[in-house]
Amino acid sequence: MAERVYLDWNATAPLRPEARAAMAEAMDVVGNPSSVHAEGRAARAVVERARAQVAEALGALSADIVFTSGATEAAALALAGRGLAGSAVEHDAVKAWADSVLPVDGQGRVAVAAPGCATLQLANSETGVVQELPEGLAVSDLTQGFGKVPFAFDWSGVEAAFVSAHKIGGPKGVGALVLKRGTDLPAQIRGGGQEMGRRSGTENIVGIAGFGAAAGAAARDLAEGVWDRVGELRNILEISLDVCEKGIILVGHSAARLPNTTCLAVPGWKGETQVMQMDLAGFAISAGSACSSGKARSSGVLEAMGHAPEVARGAIRVSLGPGVTEDQVRRFAEVWRARLEKFRARAA
Repeated sequence: MAERVYLDWNATAPLRPEARAAMAEAMDVVGNPSSVHAEGRAARAVVERARAQVAEALGALSADIVFTSGATEAAALALAGRGLAGSAVEHDAVKAWADSVLPVDGQGRVAVAAPGCATLQLANSETGVVQELPEGLAVSDLTQGFGKVPFAFDWSGVEAAFVSAHKIGGPKGVGALVLKRGTDLPAQIRGGGQEMGRRSGTENIVGIAGFGAAAGAAARDLAEGVWDRVGELRNILEISLDVCEKGIILVGHSAARLPNTTCLAVPGWKGETQVMQMDLAGFAISAGSACSSGKARSSGVLEAMGHAPEVARGAIRVSLGPGVTEDQVRRFAEVWRARLEKFRARAA
C-alpha cells in the first residue's frame, strides 16, 4: 500500500510526541485539582504548569488563561450576549454569536470601523488569509494563527481571544479563553467555580497537560523558524500546481497568508470530488473547514470574498505542517495535475 500523505493540518495537527508524553504522565496523577491534600495539589500542579506553558506561548500571563473543552466553548464564553459585529469569513462558532456583518474585500481582508464592538479572526482556516487586528478589538479567534505566526496577546490590545489545542499538535477536546486583565465576562457553566469562576467543572488534567506541552513545543518551532521552512514548501507546492495558469484560482493570493495554507479553485470541478479523488490516491486534503466539510454546500468564505458559487463549490484547501516533505508536496501536485487533466478532458 502506498504511503498516505496528510495535508490537512488546519483541520487538526498530528499529536506531538511532547503532548503524548505529558498526557501519559498525567494519567497517573490521582487527585482532583480542587482537593487540598497532597494528591489534589499534585493534580493542581499539572494544570498550573500547563497554564503557564499556554500563557507563555500566547504572550500572556497565567492568570489570563481559562481552560475550556475547546475553541467553540471559549468562543461562546467570549461572545454570548454581547452583540458584537463579525465578518462573513469567521468560523461558524463565531458567526453563531455575531449580530452584524463586517465588510470583506476580494482578498478576504476585513475592515473594522469600531474595534471595541467587533470580533475578528487572526487567520482564516480555509484561505489562510491573515488579518491585521486593530487596537482595542473586543474578541479575536486565534485558533488558526496560534503557533504559526508571531503573536503576543499582551501587545495586541485585544480584550479576549481563544485557541484550541488540537490545531497545534495537542489533544482534541481542550482549548482556552484568554482574557485581558480586568475583563469581566459572566460564566456560562456554573457549579464549583473552577477556572477562577469562569468555567465550572473538574479540569481535564490529561488534556490540559497535553495542551501545555504542545504549546511549549509550538512556541519553540515558531522561534526556530520551522514555519518559515513550511512556507517555502507551500511556495513549492503552488509553483508545482501551476496556480498562475488560466482556469486555476489561487484564493487570497495578494493578501498575507499563513505559511502553510493553499486554497485553490477550479470552476466546475467540485471540491468534494477533488477531495475524494485525492483521498483514493493517498492524500488527505479538504474542501473547506473541517466543521463544514461534507455538508454539500459551497464555501461561504469564498462567496463573501466575491467569488461566484461555481468557484466556491470548486475550492479545495491544502494545509501543510512541519512533518510534510518536499517529495510529498511534489507528488501531490503531480497527482492533482493529472486528475485536473482528466476532468478537463471529460468536460471538453
